[in-house]
Amino acid sequence: MIEGNASGVAVVAAVAGSPKHEFSKHVQTSIRLMAGHGVEGDAHAGSTVQHRSRVRVDPTQPNLRQIHLIGAELHRTLAASGFTVAPGALGENVTTEGVDLHALPTGTLLRLGADAVVELTGLRNPCSQIERFQPGLLAKVLGRDASGALVRKAGVMAIVLAGGVVSAGDLIAIDLPQPRYHRLEQV
Repeated sequence: MIEGNASGVAVVAAVAGSPKHEFSKHVQTSIRLMAGHGVEGDAHAGSTVQHRSRVRVDPTQPNLRQIHLIGAELHRTLAASGFTVAPGALGENVTTEGVDLHALPTGTLLRLGADAVVELTGLRNPCSQIERFQPGLLAKVLGRDASGALVRKAGVMAIVLAGGVVSAGDLIAIDLPQPRYHRLEQV
């Protein structure tokens, strides 16, 4: 499940946040994760849903999307298809390097740096905002598997279990849940 990079380890490639409900987030030197809340000062942080579409449906539901992670590998794949996508551009808080995020099961713990721990809750559901960001991009982050089932490739979502400061270059440790893995589904 770890792809490995030039150094053979999983690392944080970049971190980003935004206090506004805007599509892209701004790359920062570091972000502070807060347990049960998300990224300090980020518009999507909170114990209950913060994504506007979810708030309209039920503002009391738990926020399973406190933090959004995307692999730098996706950025490179998109660049090879002619798209310009930098860290934070697709709304992610953490860009990883050397981890196949989509292959990890629900409940996987990622230890980001010295203190922060996040638990994977599911897949990001690519929406029309991606298409508005760059025409044709939505089709590149959605696909079909051999059986025709929809494959979402726009990153994973997580909740924050333990807070801490996360910076580019921090190591990522992966703790898989107990066997009887459940694949990530849309949240």
